[in-house]
Amino acid sequence: MRAAALVLALALALALPAAAQDNSGLDRLDTREDLRGWEAIGRVDIAEGGFCTGTLIASDLVLTAAHCVIEPGGTPVDAARITFRAGYADGSAIAESPVQRTVAGPGFSGREDAPFEEILSDVALLQLAKPIPTSVISPFTVGSPGSGDEVSVVSYALGREEALSWQRVCQVLGQQDGIIAVECDVTFGSSGAPVLDRSGYRAKIVSMIAAGYQDDARTVAYGMQLPALVDDLKARLRAGRVTSEAPATTVRPAVKRISVGGGNGDTGAHFVKP
Repeated sequence: MRAAALVLALALALALPAAAQDNSGLDRLDTREDLRGWEAIGRVDIAEGGFCTGTLIASDLVLTAAHCVIEPGGTPVDAARITFRAGYADGSAIAESPVQRTVAGPGFSGREDAPFEEILSDVALLQLAKPIPTSVISPFTVGSPGSGDEVSVVSYALGREEALSWQRVCQVLGQQDGIIAVECDVTFGSSGAPVLDRSGYRAKIVSMIAAGYQDDARTVAYGMQLPALVDDLKARLRAGRVTSEAPATTVRPAVKRISVGGGNGDTGAHFVKP
């Protein structure tokens, strides 16, 4: 996360309740059967720069956090350094592809002292060098949050970077001015993780983890409403208004059932201990 002052501002703005609510524990998704239905969620690996979580929302588009593709201070991460590994678990991924282009939310600066409203633009799309066929992985859809008080989060994180962790139930603490607060078990590396509404036939993404804080009692994470922003980012990609683009010579095809190395502790996620 960015800074303790940001956390305090968000907590005050949303008037978060102090008491912890009933949340489920984490399930490790490390077998092909465990991953069924969650294959579209994967690890966004940045060469020499750690990892985030990302989700396929189209055969060639991955949703993640803007601060995963923009360095502190505002310098874009070279798209050629980024690889998406769908359904990654213990050295193997269901499919992977290098990233061809990135586009970050308009107005996102990457500054550590940015106002808390910048969470609303802490969203990015990664365009893959080669689409992952929908016959291999079915992308998730993006929708607006409902009125329910329970969501689900699937993410990688520091200490559990080698397989996805699924929290079946965690609580929505509040929504205000497009920002959503949830009490979910996320930490460094969970940036970009989908916040899911599972009340329908298939889960849909209703927010995305962008920031959060931890204390002795709980973890509070913050996301944003997505549909309009995702539509804008898609339009920017179509118009060529990208944040970074990899040279064509660096593009490699997607690979199924590959082996990759382990992660490191430098996640780049915006979490702090206040």
